[in-house]
Amino acid sequence: MGMKAVHTFFIEGFPDFITYEELLTDAGIEVHKTFCMNKDDIVKNCAEADGIIAIGGKMVPEYYFGEEAFKEFNKCKVIACMSTGYDSVDVEAATRHGICVVNVPDYCIEEVSDQVMALILGCSRKFYKVLPLVRNGRWTLSPDVMAQLRPVPRLMGQTLGLIGFGNIPRAVVHKARAFGMRVITYSPHVPEAMFAVFRIEAVGLDQLLAESDYVSMHAALTPHTEKMMSMEQFKKMKPTAYFINTARGGLVDEQALHTALTEGIIAGAGLDVLEPEPPVISNPLLTLDNVLVTGHFGHYSEESHVELFRRPWEEVARVLQGQWPRGLVNPEVKEKATSKWGTHFGKPL
Repeated sequence: MGMKAVHTFFIEGFPDFITYEELLTDAGIEVHKTFCMNKDDIVKNCAEADGIIAIGGKMVPEYYFGEEAFKEFNKCKVIACMSTGYDSVDVEAATRHGICVVNVPDYCIEEVSDQVMALILGCSRKFYKVLPLVRNGRWTLSPDVMAQLRPVPRLMGQTLGLIGFGNIPRAVVHKARAFGMRVITYSPHVPEAMFAVFRIEAVGLDQLLAESDYVSMHAALTPHTEKMMSMEQFKKMKPTAYFINTARGGLVDEQALHTALTEGIIAGAGLDVLEPEPPVISNPLLTLDNVLVTGHFGHYSEESHVELFRRPWEEVARVLQGQWPRGLVNPEVKEKATSKWGTHFGKPL
């Protein structure tokens, strides 16, 4: 075929890479691997690539794959992100240049939704207080220890508010209901019919914050959602409420969250993500005794690990053989891509 794909690494410290090069080489596609430290490296190493598998990258607004890079990409038809998020790609610019942006949309749905429930349960049962006390020889039957833990309300009947209603929060709905929780959502871009399918009430953001005992973040990180949880939003939550974030650290104003946690504006937080990652050791959120931090571990299981690494190779192979990818982030690209790359593009084999 004479086509070339670049497997580009542009973060450090990502462990246990699994590659599926045979999915491309068996189709006659040449594979090149490169480590890129910045946007200039991306342009230099990927300018002649027909497809790109991208691992890592900075969060918005500084895109690694943006207009500047796309002007130099002469043949690129697809950028496959090895993640659910696609923060490193300017999707609108990619669409203008006829480039398919691909993610792994159904990756780690069960794992992260389990992590959400684990953080809710950990906050509900106040593990952040219990575990250090027990390790220091303080048993919970002691009256003075119980005084430190109270109040501990029953989880059944409490309200969980989901900000965003993609695949992961939809999986959370069933698990939260199994614990007897009421579930509401704020997700203005989701069709109303979807809420009916899940028998869930869609509300405004202010109402969600005011009514929820647990507020769980599931929004995509974009220039419009960056730091959407600020002091204004935390002040609208109940003082007994908990904030849960398994999505992106950049969705939260961490200074405001720290203030909310230390001044009793909210009761506590369960965080699987921070900004930046890994966090600086001086991040004050790591010092608080009403916070559970799980180190961006929510995505992991043995099964999800394999799925994450295999899917981008499959998607690049699919596109470079003339098919549309299954995890297409920008379906509006189809007209431009077909016009730019030929009428055969997107035709099933």
